[in-house]
Amino acid sequence: MNTPATPSVWKQPAQVWAVAFACVVAFMGIGLVDPILPAIAESLQASPVETELLFTSYLLVTGLAMLVTSWISSRIGAKATLLIGLALIVVFALLCALSGSVDAVIGFRAGWGLGNALFISTALATIVGAASGGSSAAIILYEAALGLGIAVGPLLGGLLGEQSWRGPFFGVVVLMAIAFVAVLVLLRGPGEKRVPVKFSAPFTALRRPALAVLAITALFYNIGFFVLLAFSPFPLGFGAMGIGFTFFGWGVALAVTSVWVAPILMRRMPRTRIILIVLPLLAVDLVAAGLVVGNAAALVACIVVGGLLLGVMNTVLTEAVMEATDLPRSVASSAYSAVRFLGGAMAPPIAALLWHAFNATVPYLFAAASVLLAALTVFLGRRVLSHIDDEPEDAVTEDAAAILVGDAA
Repeated sequence: MNTPATPSVWKQPAQVWAVAFACVVAFMGIGLVDPILPAIAESLQASPVETELLFTSYLLVTGLAMLVTSWISSRIGAKATLLIGLALIVVFALLCALSGSVDAVIGFRAGWGLGNALFISTALATIVGAASGGSSAAIILYEAALGLGIAVGPLLGGLLGEQSWRGPFFGVVVLMAIAFVAVLVLLRGPGEKRVPVKFSAPFTALRRPALAVLAITALFYNIGFFVLLAFSPFPLGFGAMGIGFTFFGWGVALAVTSVWVAPILMRRMPRTRIILIVLPLLAVDLVAAGLVVGNAAALVACIVVGGLLLGVMNTVLTEAVMEATDLPRSVASSAYSAVRFLGGAMAPPIAALLWHAFNATVPYLFAAASVLLAALTVFLGRRVLSHIDDEPEDAVTEDAAAILVGDAA
């Protein structure tokens, strides 16, 4: 039997490239602030706890907004949702750049989170609907954009942050404005099919036992993720450029394992088994980071190794979520994202408080304990999760990719 040739992922209409470019920039925003956290703390005379709230406000609003983005986009359409999201990011990133206090930046980062939620919740469906070569080609392109954005964000933040802590915010304004114009001009809006989603759908979705187990797992997992991402710039002791290069390596590692390694593993073993192997390994890596926190080179190595493990977890966990129920993709992803973002929102300030109360080792031990709780949640809930290992990986790739970005954000 002849296997049809797979169309090239790079041969896409202009509107697909417009949204893909906007995705790269949106995902860059995840790590863009990382290299300038110490600089913001120094320039605005803010404590580490206050500075870490830049992540909390952004992630908390993003998570809560995810509960209503499917309801909004199903009524006003994908193009309008994308443009509103991009416009909000431009406005609030500019306000961050012009701010004179850390409280103002924290508040404006919340507005940025709202824009990001509207954009990222709609981008994949838009690419899948417009791409040539089928959904698999579209997802590869989307994951490539995710990986590129996550890797380049800290590097660009470091380069611009060397000049001023305001530089990365101005950079986002320019890039997102270009993305807004590209989507406005190149993306076709009329004619798209709209299927209204009930406002209550994401809330009732969490009554499904399998989805609830995985959402709680992701909440604890994201605590470990964001302690590594958001707290590490402080004990590293590097300048903006050094932090940027460190998390560039972290982002590349995460992208490689999420796009290439995780699918290979899923072809060879059940998803739950992968989760129960990778989470304890991540806990070991976090404990090691805490023990070597005084050695910058060793801490960098732990951060990069953590990126490798996080990449696998991102893909496998989101695949598992979309296997867990028969709910529409947008509904399941909204419910799951709202819960998991709570972990990301609470982790940075708690890590800073533990650092202040004890020492720089304790936040990593806290993160490791949280990751082990995530593993325990999957282990105890394995009976209600047994069906997520029944289907082949290709059957849910499209659905899983819809929420892949949430685990990296």
